[in-house]
Amino acid sequence: MRIATYNVEWFNNLFDDKGRMLEDDEPSARYGVNRRDQLAALGIVFTAFDADAVMVIEAPDSNRRRDTVGMLETFARACGLRARRALIGFSNHTQQEIALLYDPDRISADHDPKGPAPGHGDEAHAPRFDGQFRIDLNVDIAPETVTFSKPPLEIAATSAGGRVFRMVGVHVKSKAPIGAESPDHASRIAIENRRKQLAQCIWLRRRVEEHLAAGDSLIVLGDLNDGPGLDVYEKLFGRSGVEIVMGSDAPPGARLVDPHARAAAAGRMTAGTPATARFWNNRTRSYVSALLDYVMVSPDLAGLGPRWRIWHPFDDPVCYATPELRDALLAASDHFPVSIDLPL
Repeated sequence: MRIATYNVEWFNNLFDDKGRMLEDDEPSARYGVNRRDQLAALGIVFTAFDADAVMVIEAPDSNRRRDTVGMLETFARACGLRARRALIGFSNHTQQEIALLYDPDRISADHDPKGPAPGHGDEAHAPRFDGQFRIDLNVDIAPETVTFSKPPLEIAATSAGGRVFRMVGVHVKSKAPIGAESPDHASRIAIENRRKQLAQCIWLRRRVEEHLAAGDSLIVLGDLNDGPGLDVYEKLFGRSGVEIVMGSDAPPGARLVDPHARAAAAGRMTAGTPATARFWNNRTRSYVSALLDYVMVSPDLAGLGPRWRIWHPFDDPVCYATPELRDALLAASDHFPVSIDLPL
């Protein structure tokens, strides 16, 4: 079974309020790419990685006028994808949902949030992800209240072969100092955003620990907007959010496994370091690569001999040697899919 995560840059902009795909020459949110070409590129990419289930990050919006599930299923039909059924969890107000697109012949899936509901606190358990989490990050005996702008999507899944497992789709808050008016202001924003990002990762780690303690097979996947060594502010807090979620300081049986994250945490960052995203830096007039997207699995699933793959247009030899796919990956999004093949 192949399970993937894919952050599609402003997928929402490719549909109208009636859920129809906007296959026209108007600009998409991708610089220099129109909506028709981005949709075509996405069709090529989704068809190529052919996942049984894909966690779509920045999925189309869900509100009174727009329907995430309907838009994703329209896209799947148009592209002839096996992964043709969609589900969503708690919607948000960012126009960037977290949703699962999956093949109903290969997997059954349901939104299954855990933890006490909002207003029903329980200090022994991590709150439900649409609620609030209180934690003292400043060590000032005054806990801060943390929320998710994009609540993680918790899924109870069963493969066609009868294997029961859980998935948690994640899009953790970015640390970019957006809106900064000076270098000092940028530093203050970056530190505050880092604090919020780490709090969200601690909250997520609490849920991971609960599932591992219960013996659940678990996959945590999505865009964590973070990685060991990614920015200078990490030194202020001692470790990255990715290391927190993985449980890098925990006993082996309580750690999640992702070989790309593990290599980064071990300090093996070289010119050939895996990357899952590629952004244009207008100041340096060059592209910047980053490792932001992960597929982390529980130790029992890691023991099945899974194979991870980053569908990078330049680093993956098959993608690079297939011009249509290589060009589609560059046009479709500023992130690239990450997949894992598991015998489920």
